[in-house]
Amino acid sequence: MRRRVYKLSKQNIIKFVAGIAIVFALVLIIVTVLSSGGTKLKDKDLEAYNSKNLNEKIEYLTNKIQINTNDPRKASIELTPTSLYDELPNIDKYPLVVEGDGDIDIEIFASPEKSGKGMDGWIVEVAEKFNSQGYNIDGKTISVSVRNIASGLGADYIIANKHLPDAFSPSSALWGNLINAQGGEVTLVSERLVGNVAGILVNKSTKDKLETNYGKADMQAVLEAVKKNEMVMGYTNPLASSTGLNFLLNTLYYSDSANLLSEKAKEGFTEFQNNVPYVAYTTMQMRESAASGKLDGMVMEYQTYVNDGELSKYEFVPFGIRHDNPLYEVGTLNEDKKAVLDMFKEYCLNEDNQDLASDYGFNGLNSYQNEKYDTMGGTVLQALQLWKENKDGGKEIIAVFVADVSGSMDGDPINQLKKSLINGAQYINDNNYVGLVSYSSDVTIEVPIRKFDLNQRAYFQGAVEDLRAVGGTATYDGVTIGINMLLEAKEANPQAKVMLFLLSDGETNEGNSLDYVEPVISESGIPIYTIGYNANIDALQTISNINEASSINADSDDVIYKIKNLFNAQM
Repeated sequence: MRRRVYKLSKQNIIKFVAGIAIVFALVLIIVTVLSSGGTKLKDKDLEAYNSKNLNEKIEYLTNKIQINTNDPRKASIELTPTSLYDELPNIDKYPLVVEGDGDIDIEIFASPEKSGKGMDGWIVEVAEKFNSQGYNIDGKTISVSVRNIASGLGADYIIANKHLPDAFSPSSALWGNLINAQGGEVTLVSERLVGNVAGILVNKSTKDKLETNYGKADMQAVLEAVKKNEMVMGYTNPLASSTGLNFLLNTLYYSDSANLLSEKAKEGFTEFQNNVPYVAYTTMQMRESAASGKLDGMVMEYQTYVNDGELSKYEFVPFGIRHDNPLYEVGTLNEDKKAVLDMFKEYCLNEDNQDLASDYGFNGLNSYQNEKYDTMGGTVLQALQLWKENKDGGKEIIAVFVADVSGSMDGDPINQLKKSLINGAQYINDNNYVGLVSYSSDVTIEVPIRKFDLNQRAYFQGAVEDLRAVGGTATYDGVTIGINMLLEAKEANPQAKVMLFLLSDGETNEGNSLDYVEPVISESGIPIYTIGYNANIDALQTISNINEASSINADSDDVIYKIKNLFNAQM
């Protein structure tokens, strides 16, 4: 049997290819139309979803989530008190921004507003110029090294004797007094390197209201307005921030000028604190919150205010003691190092470098005088304890921890998450209520919300120890279940303060989307504190910003310290 052999002419080949192209084009059109229709359907679905009330939204979302419940085991818990200082990371976590190479070199801890980058780099430029001058003592070259470190953190290193610099320049003198009150040793070398002032930023409409209702916009007016729910105020954590510490003491002073630690002062602070929705972790986070425009007022230093164009919509109301960046000798230096420190002090204070400081935004509001409250270290220390005990106004706290146990958390991230939760739990007061949720592709209620007594603490630790990282990442499903647990708990305790802690790498690839969960977060009003492990920190900040909570980028070097500090402040 003969087979037919078909030969395609060039013309037939062209027709064949053209036909294939037409088919592909038709398929593409169909897909585009279907896709467009799908998008419209999705938009329509979202529009219908947004018309629901909060409970209906949560029910809609939870119906799509696979929810498991665990039977937690009790772990053996450690009852020996620990110190936050025990978790200070290696000092190399905060590298030198100026590294001197003289025969005689002194290291200085300097606060970030003068040892950072750009307009926050005054002391960096001064130190580099000083090192280039070729100064010497008895033929030995001299230099200074500068380490950028927050005032409260620098004080912790000195108090703990974990790393002692030769000199310390915090934002305010409160930290020097606090160090000496806790067994550290610092000696004042200069009361002022550059001038600065702490203040409250109020938007222009709020300032007008304060002037109308109270005669002028000042600290007293702000405190009264917050107490009466006439303005929404935020301030920084006094355990870590110079401005926050100053604000705490000033609030107590305005409540009782005769005694910052009296019952009257405590009652006045509690009345104010009951109406404060937001305590930021650092001044830098407060700066970021300013951009949202959700707060009528917040604390900030003047140098930051004048350098940040975003803050021009606010008016600056000074308060408290001045932040004049004092300089301290740490411990007892030898004569050569004392001489270098004194030479550097004089160099900082010369006319050229003070003019340079003005260019960097310092030395403004020089006419402002200190408030006359007690700044001795013992008083400061007791005020911080008072804040810790009364910052929630006697209200119970209900918190749910939502832990990412997806495959992307495997290895160091999940190990650090577990370690930080176990160690940080020691800073949770036992009269608070705590629950634990984990999520990967589905969601597991590891520990239901109960009072954080020894029994609950043991179940919590056992559940944390047993967490394993595997599977996909349904972050917003975990958040949804955490919020639902908190709202149910609040029904039984309406006066309680509720919060959620999300511990994650920030990635999401399954489950509900932010489009659907964001309205639930917003309408619930529950602050979500996010802690990122080697994370997509922008995604986590987006979640925290919804209700003005803090976001911490806690890499493996200092995650334990940061989380302990956060729990110490919030729990």
